Amino acid sequence: MTRQDQPTSKLTALEVACRRHGLPLTVQRRVILHALASRDDHPSADEVLAHVRRRLPEVSRTTVYRVLDTLVKLGLAVRICSPGAGVRFDPRTDRHHHLVCVRCARVIDFEAPALNALPLPEARPRAFTIHDYSIHFRGLCADCAKRADGRDKGPLRRPARAPGGVR
Repeated sequence: MTRQDQPTSKLTALEVACRRHGLPLTVQRRVILHALASRDDHPSADEVLAHVRRRLPEVSRTTVYRVLDTLVKLGLAVRICSPGAGVRFDPRTDRHHHLVCVRCARVIDFEAPALNALPLPEARPRAFTIHDYSIHFRGLCADCAKRADGRDKGPLRRPARAPGGVR
């Protein structure tokens, strides 16, 4: 499926999911899903809001946040989180991985079939059930790497450390 086909395909999936769950198919849901599905930059809710306001100037921040939450619950989008960065949304719900720039926080899709076949760990806490996984690699995107080799040594976005020093 090409990037141009994705919004149409996602809108069809939204219609089916709304019918199945007894939800109204609102203009806001359609426009917000279309805005998300037409991007590949893993936008934040505020970035989706700015995009949507070009078409629906009266839409509220609360509406965008609620619709994004609904899209996640319906399986039409996923939340992606990276330590030290805010929550972003991804219209791709298939297993794939991400490259995260530590300088500008850009998130790039990364296809690695070998990573998709990793076995789940045997020793995992009994109080935790793993449903899926995605791997985030941190480094510098091409644009930041170009700037890093020269003059611009802007601040790095350091990932937050988890308790016990584990990242």
